[in-house]
Amino acid sequence: MITVNPLEVDGIFFTAVRVELPKTNLLVISNEVGYIMCAALDVDLLSEKLADREVIAGRAVGVRTIDDLLHAPLEKVTDASREKYGWEAGMIGKDALLKLA
Repeated sequence: MITVNPLEVDGIFFTAVRVELPKTNLLVISNEVGYIMCAALDVDLLSEKLADREVIAGRAVGVRTIDDLLHAPLEKVTDASREKYGWEAGMIGKDALLKLA
């Protein structure tokens, strides 16, 4: 099952996506600028092989719900998100998203 819902974070709107897969879930919170998601995100691929795309993205590990993703520290972020929006590994997902506003 795929669930897509609007998500308001401190007055800023994002899209929350949950894809239920066998034995796991794929979780994403995004807007038109960037996104955070569960550990399925290959940050190294985005930063190295697709660097020219300047993808704004971060990955959190061990999250099971959209709420977990909002409140978990980002384990890794792309180079572009660090350079353009000041994201850092360890920052909370919600805080990273608010920097996109």
